[in-house]
Amino acid sequence: MTIKRNVLLNPGPATTTDTVKMAQVVPDICPREKEFAGMMKQLRADLLRVAHAPAEKYTSVLFCGSGTINIDICLNSLLPAGKKVLVVNNGAYSSRAVEVCQYYGLPHVDLKSSVFELPDLNAVEQALSGNPDVAVVYTTHHETGTGILNPIRQIGEMAHRHGAVFVVDTTSSLGMIPFDMERDNVDFCMASAQKGIMAMAGLSFIIGNEAEIRKSKDYPRRSYYCNLFLQYDFFERTGEMHFTPPVQTIYATIQALKEYFEVGEAEKFARHRRVIDAIHNGLAAMGLREAIRRDIQSGLVASVLYPDDEHWNFERVHDYCYERGFTIYPGKISTTNTFRLCALGTIDVPDIEDFFVVLREAFEKYGIAVPAKYT
Repeated sequence: MTIKRNVLLNPGPATTTDTVKMAQVVPDICPREKEFAGMMKQLRADLLRVAHAPAEKYTSVLFCGSGTINIDICLNSLLPAGKKVLVVNNGAYSSRAVEVCQYYGLPHVDLKSSVFELPDLNAVEQALSGNPDVAVVYTTHHETGTGILNPIRQIGEMAHRHGAVFVVDTTSSLGMIPFDMERDNVDFCMASAQKGIMAMAGLSFIIGNEAEIRKSKDYPRRSYYCNLFLQYDFFERTGEMHFTPPVQTIYATIQALKEYFEVGEAEKFARHRRVIDAIHNGLAAMGLREAIRRDIQSGLVASVLYPDDEHWNFERVHDYCYERGFTIYPGKISTTNTFRLCALGTIDVPDIEDFFVVLREAFEKYGIAVPAKYT
């Protein structure tokens, strides 16, 4: 089967291999069969390897949904009665965690700072010292809206010193940049199959401290479908998801993980690095500026400032690129107009070089100046 290949420069779902796509074409199976339960057991074990999480301390729990379901699950499931969440918030995805707290009525501290900078670690320390009832510290590892990589190791050390559990959204970093549950002081991380693993959307997972999950059995029950202990306990007792799993997505994820380990972590990380380097080089050649200084970037997302050009129109440029097999993505900074180019998925330097040929064509077609104009 010939499948058209699109180069997705959006922050997920990512460009996949044909073998991952075709892994979904399998005989129909009831997900309650022992065969399928055995597949999920191995999948859960393999996810621990991606996060460098020792199996004697950590477990992984699968859920059906997009990455946001993980934020919901961790926050509503892991907060004891009478305690608070501290959200270290410097971007759109940590702001989403604040919104989850607001919707559930969870006591929380929104430690909000500039989306253009790293969190102030002194402010984190002061917030913890001033709120001894904080039981969960939450932040995003890679703020996908901007491309900033947050200092989770230092934040996790502070959380643990103050007796709090540390929860990190690694949705757009796990499997793409170095990460280690133990060394990075993380109790719970989360991701989705369509990002770093390069499978399909619909399967999300939480990797976490098993003892803390068991303790959460006695915490307030704020959700039925999105309860971490309930799903964990069902897996442990039956080997199955409590509710219907995304069967075909699981087949694709198993194949994607097989390819992940075959390529090897070091080579995969190196590929993402050379892709983002090619993106930076292509932007510089066109005079396009980035919103975030290079030294605090993740190496996965370039947040590009709109040119100050009367002919600039994101939708027209997007559509021109899309028609030729390249997808670019709007920015996520409310105060600044940006678009994003991302180094996710099974893409490499030649894809980026081809993209910039097309992007330059779009600029020429619509009369947008190259080098790009900024006032």
